[in-house]
Amino acid sequence: MISEHIAKAIELINPSAKFTIYEDDTTKIDWLDGTTPISQEDIEAKIPEAEEIFNSQKYKTQRADEYPSIKDQLDDIYHNGIDGWKATIKATKDKYPKE
Repeated sequence: MISEHIAKAIELINPSAKFTIYEDDTTKIDWLDGTTPISQEDIEAKIPEAEEIFNSQKYKTQRADEYPSIKDQLDDIYHNGIDGWKATIKATKDKYPKE
């Protein structure tokens, strides 16, 4: 399992939970700051829902990784105007569309 999916499953069960996951394993979780531990079974039951949410929002991370830095975007606006900047951003949005 992927830690992000485990973390999202925990967040769905208890949005205020504080924890650390080790080795992408639901049996290796440290519960922090007095968080009541959540059973491995409850976490694993929520993982399909967490995966669905994670995958439906994957485009956000893909876009963020590919967008130019704010400095480069401002430079683009200065040299190419708003329409040029929009074209740059649209190329990334088109490459990673919302599902």
